[in-house]
Amino acid sequence: MAIIEKLHVARFRNLNNQYLEPNKNINLVLGSNGQGKTNFIESLYYLGHNRSFKSKNIKDVIPFDEELVQINAIIDGEKTTLNKSRSKSTIVIGDKKITSNSLLSQHLPTQIISPDRGFIVGGTPKLKRSYLDWGVFHNNKEILKTYKSYNKTLKNINAILNGNNQNQLDEWLSKFSLLSVEISNARINYIQKLTKMLEESSLKKLESFVESTQSLEFVLQTGWTKDVDGLNNNEINQYLQNNKNSFIRTKHLGYGPHRASVDFFLDKKNEGFLSRGEQKKLSIVFWMLQVLVLAKENSAPVVLIDDISSELDQNKINSILDFLTNLNIQIFITDIGNKELPLDPRKTNIYRIEKGVIVSA
Repeated sequence: MAIIEKLHVARFRNLNNQYLEPNKNINLVLGSNGQGKTNFIESLYYLGHNRSFKSKNIKDVIPFDEELVQINAIIDGEKTTLNKSRSKSTIVIGDKKITSNSLLSQHLPTQIISPDRGFIVGGTPKLKRSYLDWGVFHNNKEILKTYKSYNKTLKNINAILNGNNQNQLDEWLSKFSLLSVEISNARINYIQKLTKMLEESSLKKLESFVESTQSLEFVLQTGWTKDVDGLNNNEINQYLQNNKNSFIRTKHLGYGPHRASVDFFLDKKNEGFLSRGEQKKLSIVFWMLQVLVLAKENSAPVVLIDDISSELDQNKINSILDFLTNLNIQIFITDIGNKELPLDPRKTNIYRIEKGVIVSA
């Protein structure tokens, strides 16, 4: 279970030398629009991922007239430092420099819900894969090697398809097939774990999102055509061999787990036929299930909720906070302060932010 004990956002967007000693339970940051609430949530996300959920460009998060992003923290008793310039990243945990973002994510797992990132139900396949693989990774640390091998294999295949020499193509396609099955199995196993958790009584507090009489299903689309079983190595291999000339013409491999997605169904109704409000509700249920699965396995993430009242009514806000506070995990919430939040003052630190300056309220 990750806990941020001390936080120093030295340089990040409009945040400069901001020090906090967060509560191990709930931390609420209040402020009007444009003051830096989302920047603060983004800085915490950055500390756990070495990247933003809003922008791919490092120049967008480096403050004006500065050379780098700098965030320091004490996480579970270990000093953690992230320095990132336009050309270099330096991550230090304890006294050890690390070069893998995955190790950073293991050290500080964060789960986020933010209007800027989007909601998974009704979202793009890329967003769905991102949320899904976050859970797969934290649920099965060994799968990371498979993902890395898969990405390397896909890169090599596309390089061969773009060249004039296809001598090694069959060998790489065979490896690609095996890795594809391994990734799809890991994703399905994780979805089954979420589904099992959905059926447990501990989710009764989320009945404001999904009524007990409703059925909610998550179905993995493995990234292959409908006539290919994405869990059958022989079928995938045969498909790849039969369509090799087509891949050579298009110069890329457009099928496989890198094209996977998740379909959501409410009472057998596909997400595309759900209202925006229903899509939002189901997104939150999926997100809560992910947090719950990790919490049950003593790997609870730090939860980040940006601008909570802008997307949710009072009943849903109450349900989310009641659910999360009972998990005994660390939560960071931002809000404009126009709704009453049911927070236990004994377990809550409240801050105010104005022009990037955060002070205790």
